[in-house]
Amino acid sequence: MTVSTSQPTWPLNGQSPELFFSHLTHLGLIAVTGEQGRSFIHGQVTTDISSLGAEQWRWGAHCDPKGKMLASFRTFSMGDALIMMMPRDTLAMDLPQLQKYAVFSKAELSDASADWLLLGVSGEQATDWLNQQFGALNSELTPIDNGVILHDAGRHIIVLKQSAADTLISQLPQAVYDASAWQALEIAAGYPNLGAAHQGQFVPQMCNLQAIDGISFNKGCYMGQETIARMKYRGGNKRALYIVSGTVSSPLTADSQLEIALEDALYRRAGTIIEWVQRGQEVLMTAVLANDTQLDATLRIAGDEASQLTLQALPYSLEEAE
Repeated sequence: MTVSTSQPTWPLNGQSPELFFSHLTHLGLIAVTGEQGRSFIHGQVTTDISSLGAEQWRWGAHCDPKGKMLASFRTFSMGDALIMMMPRDTLAMDLPQLQKYAVFSKAELSDASADWLLLGVSGEQATDWLNQQFGALNSELTPIDNGVILHDAGRHIIVLKQSAADTLISQLPQAVYDASAWQALEIAAGYPNLGAAHQGQFVPQMCNLQAIDGISFNKGCYMGQETIARMKYRGGNKRALYIVSGTVSSPLTADSQLEIALEDALYRRAGTIIEWVQRGQEVLMTAVLANDTQLDATLRIAGDEASQLTLQALPYSLEEAE
């Protein structure tokens, strides 16, 4: 199915329309089925899968034995399957890693991305529109005919079978924006959408997974647990995910590097860009920086002396609960 798109025109740091739709082509779905599917995933990821209700969704991370993230994801149930939603490029590399261990369990994992339409809905009128289309909504996840809707602080993700997608798209009151419109919202929310280029680089706390309920410290053993638990109980984590915005004089690339201003107009390398959206010279991004970086710090892109970047306050706290 082809979905018509139009480029968003509102500023990255401005107010989004009262209602808009975004085709989430950058995200994919892993479907986990089988008698031991949920228990297998429970033993692989940071999320407590065993307590995940039918009308709930959670963030989580899949890590290597050293506790470094191979993927960050949303997870939820859809029918008999457990679903893991993550960037498509990450999925392509993470699915084989999970399948490698799944052969020892009665679990089947597959790339189900092609079977589903992922449509982001947001804006002040989003809830009213969804109520009109689908009826009363639950607080976290609403089962609908041929799919589900995930709800997240005024943002909603419709997961719908492709067989029903054309009918829904024909009923939309306006054109569908491209995926970057949704990415801008996720960045502004401080979410850690880890791309394949950053696999194996960061312990989950370095991307704030603990702050968005993406790590259970009470569940049983899982891949990388020792390192992740040590970060919490013994300290030692020196990095965190930040929101960065500003202007640049040229297009960002996967090789773009951040620098932070020191005294005497000197700069040094500051951290790693995780996700970004660019509109002309305006940029919005998430980046992993030293966790003592001050919000009034001045940053730029290495090699772009005209660039001017600043930090935005996170919409959640990084303070550890006692």
